[in-house]
Amino acid sequence: MAQSIRDDDGTSNPTRNPSLTELVDQAIARDPQRRRLLKTGVGLAALPFLTGLTACGGGELEDALGKGGKGPGKKPREAMLGFAAVAVNSGDTVTVPEGYTAEILNRWGDPLFANSPDFRGDASEGWQEAELQVGDNHDGMSFFPFKVKGRESSDQGLLVINHEYINPEYYYAPELPAGAGAWFEPFTFDKVKKGLAGHGISVMEVRRQKNGQWTYVKGSRYNRRITGYTPIEVSGPARGVDALKTAADPSGTEVLGTLNNCANGQTPWGTYLTCEENSNGYFGWNGERTRTPAEARYGYSQNGFGYMWHTQDPRFDLNANPNEPNRFHWVVEIDPFDPNSKPKKRTALGRFKHENIEIVVGKDNTVVAYSGDDERGDYIYKFVCDRKLVRGNNAKNRDILDSGTLYVAKFGIGEVEGDAQGTGEWIALKHGENGLTVENGFADQADILVRTRMAADFVGATRMDRPEWIAANPRKLGDVYIALTNNSARGSTFPVDEANPRASNAWGHILRWSEAKGDPKSLSFTWDIFLLAGNPVAFPDRADPRSGSPNITPDNMFNSPDGLYFDQSGRLWIQTDGSFANTGNFQGMGNNQMLAADVETGEVRRFLVGPSGCEITGLAFSPDRKTMFVNMQHPGELGSHPNRPAGYGDDEIARDPTAFSIWPASQANPPANRADAGRPRSSTVVVRRKDGGVIGA
Repeated sequence: MAQSIRDDDGTSNPTRNPSLTELVDQAIARDPQRRRLLKTGVGLAALPFLTGLTACGGGELEDALGKGGKGPGKKPREAMLGFAAVAVNSGDTVTVPEGYTAEILNRWGDPLFANSPDFRGDASEGWQEAELQVGDNHDGMSFFPFKVKGRESSDQGLLVINHEYINPEYYYAPELPAGAGAWFEPFTFDKVKKGLAGHGISVMEVRRQKNGQWTYVKGSRYNRRITGYTPIEVSGPARGVDALKTAADPSGTEVLGTLNNCANGQTPWGTYLTCEENSNGYFGWNGERTRTPAEARYGYSQNGFGYMWHTQDPRFDLNANPNEPNRFHWVVEIDPFDPNSKPKKRTALGRFKHENIEIVVGKDNTVVAYSGDDERGDYIYKFVCDRKLVRGNNAKNRDILDSGTLYVAKFGIGEVEGDAQGTGEWIALKHGENGLTVENGFADQADILVRTRMAADFVGATRMDRPEWIAANPRKLGDVYIALTNNSARGSTFPVDEANPRASNAWGHILRWSEAKGDPKSLSFTWDIFLLAGNPVAFPDRADPRSGSPNITPDNMFNSPDGLYFDQSGRLWIQTDGSFANTGNFQGMGNNQMLAADVETGEVRRFLVGPSGCEITGLAFSPDRKTMFVNMQHPGELGSHPNRPAGYGDDEIARDPTAFSIWPASQANPPANRADAGRPRSSTVVVRRKDGGVIGA
């Protein structure tokens, strides 16, 4: 079994779509008088970062708010960063600002139903028990408030949580003594089934108590687990097509399970959207096989990520079931209020490594969905629904995501080269348009959707630095932000360009675009770079692009922005999933963290630091914004953390699971004996202000 299974960090895009640098050359050839900053060697510090606040918005926002940040009602603008910054650390607790509390709401293995067993702590549960407990590695998440007297409650509702993957070294109890065999041996079908039970989604009722603390309601009639073997309906253009048919499902209309549920989305009609990302890692093959071009483009390999499921379950063996992979990498829609409802895979949204999905509704009630494909050199997409939102009638909106047009982004230069901003267009991935024809190898619309990546390659989309979460500004319609987490291959496999401006991009950046006329369905946009993460401590020369943009300082530096989320005040929350080595390129950055940004001023401030070895991911708020729900994923994941026990790999940590981290047991009143903590567990944390105020203000 692979060492410390993580997300896919591969590259499967072999295309040679033109970069922005090449587009610059083409523009200069057409007009030699145009400025050539990109070719002069001017450092990134000379680029007008943050001036895009005017270029990519600002005007309409100022008109709406009035001078000095006051709106028509003359109410002062809420403080965006009204908290003291948290210092970096490499400890094993969640750290929040002075005046705030952080409390554990739920953990991997907690009992969800009335008949659920308690978590034993030694990972000895079988799959029958695991499917009754909260899943592993919490990721994207949404809060659905109950209606009380016709109004949304901030005291009770449903919390829906993705479970992206498992850490086998903590998830399975070793059966053989050290020296008698590997910790995971013997690997059996039941272990595959237990792994599947740890994936998927948990739905749970949560309530705020009179003292302000939150609890989840064990045995609530709303509680539900959706796993890697829950029956899920296929809907949309790819329903029933040959590419989705298997021996177990000759109709191609029902898939068992959802996998690698990364981030999420929430619809105006009250449903939850969960995104399948690195599903390829669960598949492999026994014996010989030559990959098809599509299998190669989607990153399938003989051993996958090392889960070994294909060795015990033929469903995950491409030689036995070559179409099974086509049934993953989709967006799944779930009704959280109906535990008997059947989830649906919405194939009209395309098949790729969906990170999250951000739903925006235009002034004319057009529904638009944005999603990034999280791999080095892959693309940004949006989907424009054919049907308009019918406000106040959720039933009429339930299948709105089954029909529309999928687009992919192509970034271009603006009037001035080298200024870290430009223009762009959305290219339709529609059969019969833009060369997507039978003659060019695309049989029909369903074929385009099953092979979305290859269609985007064909039309010349812009290859980006790992597109992660997308967040739309609720205070300015048409302004959208994306985290581009990192790309070590930028400058080699992928040429440097204005939208991806740094070679060996170890720290990542945040890009934003403004749809033309503020209309989400527009087919053109302007863009700029909001923030270039970097390390001004390790690289103090601010002309060095490795130091980051001017709004990155020694007091707020971070790497690998991943999660992005706007609260209703327009505060942008940034979550990281990067290196916690605290040395070299990442000197002084400590554990992964969450920051808040004022998108009007560009100021960024650190709000939270997570425990050892974790990723910060998933974010939701109560309607009154006085409760924040945030997930800590994979605490204790070994990686390159400075506190990693010397000489420990997966075999050692599987046999000594508290040697590195005991979080969340370390958060409050840790046990005197570390072994009593059992093992580190992914968890949801509730953050509140002690004075009961709005989070962040």
